[in-house]
Amino acid sequence: MMPTLLYLHGFNSSPQSLKAQLMQEYLQQKRPDIHFICPQLVATPAAAWAQIAAICDDIKGPFGVAGSSLGGFLATRVAEQFGVRAVVINPAVHPHVLLHDFLGEQVNPYTDERYLLTSTHMQELAALRVEAPSCMDRIWLLQQQGDEVLDYREALDYYRFARVCIQKGGDHSFVAFNHYCAQIIRFLQL
Repeated sequence: MMPTLLYLHGFNSSPQSLKAQLMQEYLQQKRPDIHFICPQLVATPAAAWAQIAAICDDIKGPFGVAGSSLGGFLATRVAEQFGVRAVVINPAVHPHVLLHDFLGEQVNPYTDERYLLTSTHMQELAALRVEAPSCMDRIWLLQQQGDEVLDYREALDYYRFARVCIQKGGDHSFVAFNHYCAQIIRFLQL
């Protein structure tokens, strides 16, 4: 069976994000034997997790997951629950704390979707957090210290037992991500 890479985008993002597009282009050009799935995630956490879990249940054959920011947070849960390898890129570690400052009306700049982010959604995020992960041997953290959105030290602490690649500089978009596509596939063993 054809292996699958599930890519999970971040908060208020989409499959049109730069990293998702770079990964898809790499696979089309270099690894057409790998099926690429990058869904437009539902804006609210519990519904997004239900969507992701259903996708994982439907995948036939081996798969790995990669995710950026909030997608990295969710990819960690996929690794824990489905026993697969994951690459997390500048992941959100405590999104229920981070996104508390964004409560209220939101507009996804990629899709123009409007929705209301509420304290209930923060509770959903807290419930999705993997408190004591047993999957760290299957996770690779890609982190840039110049991330202007997230405190990189939180990720270094949380993922301290995972494989870690920490870079000076960069930003939340993970500068030069395209240089990691082949290594991501190798780590995921796809």
